[in-house]
Amino acid sequence: MSEKIIVTGGTGYIGSHTIIELFRNTDYDVICIDNQSRSYLSTLDRIKDITGKTVINYSLDLRDYDALKKVFETHHDIVGIIHFAAFKTVPESVAEPLLYYDNNFNSLINVMRACQDYQIKNLIFSSSCSLYGNVSSLPVAEDTPLSKTESPYAHTKLVGEEMLQNFVKAVTSTNVIALRYFNPVGADMTGRNGELPIRKPNNLVPVITQVASGILPQLTIFGSDYETRDGTCIRDYIHVSDIANAHILALDYLVEQRNKDTYEVFNLGTGNGVTTLEAVKAFEKVAHLDLNYTIGERRPGDVAAIYSNSEKAEKILGWKCKYDIEDMMASAWKWQQYLNENKIEK
Repeated sequence: MSEKIIVTGGTGYIGSHTIIELFRNTDYDVICIDNQSRSYLSTLDRIKDITGKTVINYSLDLRDYDALKKVFETHHDIVGIIHFAAFKTVPESVAEPLLYYDNNFNSLINVMRACQDYQIKNLIFSSSCSLYGNVSSLPVAEDTPLSKTESPYAHTKLVGEEMLQNFVKAVTSTNVIALRYFNPVGADMTGRNGELPIRKPNNLVPVITQVASGILPQLTIFGSDYETRDGTCIRDYIHVSDIANAHILALDYLVEQRNKDTYEVFNLGTGNGVTTLEAVKAFEKVAHLDLNYTIGERRPGDVAAIYSNSEKAEKILGWKCKYDIEDMMASAWKWQQYLNENKIEK
């Protein structure tokens, strides 16, 4: 019987792509834990379609520890946990901070509790570049001083990392890696799995593809007066499959006991800052379309510019990005066309 990896939030965007890459590149069986509050159970069918492998799935809320315990009592060969499950929308977190604190903190607490109670040795935490805030110098490295977080979502990632640092000091049997990734975009290169927002999308690329498809009437670019080369926000867009592969490398790093510390942090980004307007132009180029967009006011919670120094992940984990901004846009458009052609809405 193969060893198992638990992926929380496994029917979500990054979680599902990580499961696909786990099946492609490892011999692990995968257990998905997701309550589908922000994702769709049908994602598991697409994973099977792409990989030919079946996910062991538990549709439960991580905040219910009694339900979570049953997973660990059923499966005794769990090598590690990759913890994605969290709410992640900046504007929503600004409007509903208690929702974010309840879900993101209590889910993480129960994951740590399970690691302690069932002696799980390896935990990878889905963190975010948003915890850096508005930084004074770019690119951002892991030792860049943190500024004030700009949203409750970012705050949950900052505090989540602090919780984990305190946890590993007390529970010496668990090793943790926090992966701070920048802006995940794109879709599996097959075009058969990608970002599928459960509500109206807030992230740039699914808005772009839905506008291009006529699902949404117009794209609004939030702010044109930032101190950037064209006045729009700068982000480090990174292909979701590159991020997924980094999780496998981080898992290998822990399983092979190459880590020097019980808690380590790695940035995941391309190192290239792309403005919102440049991202739009990249899409227009690969899709051969003109997008209908307008310039709006700044959006609360957004930082002006951020992009990564990811040399540490390259040096220690052996991780490099395979895909550029045009690959990201082309794969996202391929996924949107797949959705349109197959009339997939969930």
